[in-house]
Amino acid sequence: MGDDKEKGTPISKNYQHNIDYLNQLLGVPDSYDVILREMTIGGKRVAIYSINGMVDTHVASYVLDAIIDLERSDLLVNALDKLVKGRIVDLQVTEVDTMEKVLYFMLSGPMAILVEGQEKSIIVDLRMYPGRQPEEPDIERVTRGSRDGFTETMVFNTTLIRRRLRDPRLRMKLVQVGKRSKTDVCIAYIEDVTNADLVDKIESDIKKIQIDGIPMAEKSVEEFILGSKLWNPYPRVRYTERPDVAAMHILEGHVIIIVDTSPSVIIAPATFWHHVQHAEEYRQEPIVGAYLRWVRFMGIIICLFLLPVWLSIVTNPGGIPHGLHFLAPGKPTKVPLFWQVVIADFGVDLVRMAAIHTPTPLATALGLIAAFMIGDVAIKVGMFAPDVVMYVAFTAVGTFATPSYELSQANRIARLFLVLMVGAFHVPGLIIGFALWFFLLLRTKSFEVPYLWPLLPLDLQALKTILVREPVPIHNTRPKKLHTRDKTRQPKK
Repeated sequence: MGDDKEKGTPISKNYQHNIDYLNQLLGVPDSYDVILREMTIGGKRVAIYSINGMVDTHVASYVLDAIIDLERSDLLVNALDKLVKGRIVDLQVTEVDTMEKVLYFMLSGPMAILVEGQEKSIIVDLRMYPGRQPEEPDIERVTRGSRDGFTETMVFNTTLIRRRLRDPRLRMKLVQVGKRSKTDVCIAYIEDVTNADLVDKIESDIKKIQIDGIPMAEKSVEEFILGSKLWNPYPRVRYTERPDVAAMHILEGHVIIIVDTSPSVIIAPATFWHHVQHAEEYRQEPIVGAYLRWVRFMGIIICLFLLPVWLSIVTNPGGIPHGLHFLAPGKPTKVPLFWQVVIADFGVDLVRMAAIHTPTPLATALGLIAAFMIGDVAIKVGMFAPDVVMYVAFTAVGTFATPSYELSQANRIARLFLVLMVGAFHVPGLIIGFALWFFLLLRTKSFEVPYLWPLLPLDLQALKTILVREPVPIHNTRPKKLHTRDKTRQPKK
């Protein structure tokens, strides 16, 4: 914004030409929510454009009073300066000289004022977006900690981060994406901490996005800047709805991408291990946090490997190994074990999706029906073995214990792949499937950062911070793979 001449259709001194141009593009009067108010002040015609529902009507009345109070002499010379500097002094005001900028700002919420004979338009920020107040995210709840979370309004989200990081070097770069949607995308980072090449790459990739609109917000941006690989379900960025988590990653040297209309922000780059940590660990004593982290690790291991490993053991043509006979299911069932596992696993996902679409008061009833009626009846009629239901239940608990929803879904796909490999090739299938899964993670990168770092390539110092939740006073350095400008977070003791 500013007074520099910008590329686009210039605003004409011909008042009627400007009005006809905007009315045609905005569909006035066909679009009921586009408000055009015309008046004559001091012999000059003035047009005021705004979007119904996006402007604070009380403040708008104040602006209108300030315009009406202008005298003819005020509009003859430097009319815009008189308005901006002499009358509208309590609001964010700017001047633009192209129709494209007028349309962009007006459709974003501010009020646009055009005065006859002037080649510039006044933009007054009176935005009052419809939206909810910050509240604790459902997916990332903590026992102790802040209860505020990101919302669908970008200005709320940037404010929540600014409140936690009062660093003048915190940068919030704004980029517009979408030929028709003109969606605001904010790139947040600390200038003297974050790797400048990383910032430049992300900004360049976002600016290269060519599409009519991104109503799916942050997910669409991710797929454009990283590319969508159908064969790789693992998330290469981390999503969070917690401002404290976002602020923590900014301090480590990550880049945060905030997309307007989305309550989730993108943390980039991200490794596999970023998805297995939770804010709860840092709200408890270090030893308690380490214990909680290992419980989550065990949940993820159970989610991934329990079903395929058990299936490979009980369907082993060579017999069950000595000492593991208790793993074998009891009496024979009408459905082969492999299909029992597949059907039960799909059934859990079906119940989960049904719960999402079920009104909250009925969700409990849905769970009871799924757990007791369907499962119990299936066992009694001999379709399923009780062991299958038990192991699938353990797997479901491990899935829900995974902190990252995106990682839990990726692990669900990987588990299905391993089960199919076991069904096709038994124990060799499990070994081959595990090798392919590990190779996939090994080849995955997030903005040139290896997905399995610091395990591969091995960095013992960084790996220690993954395995054990270190006390904050001894956590001095930022992640090496981010190549930050400032390597340390506090002086070494």
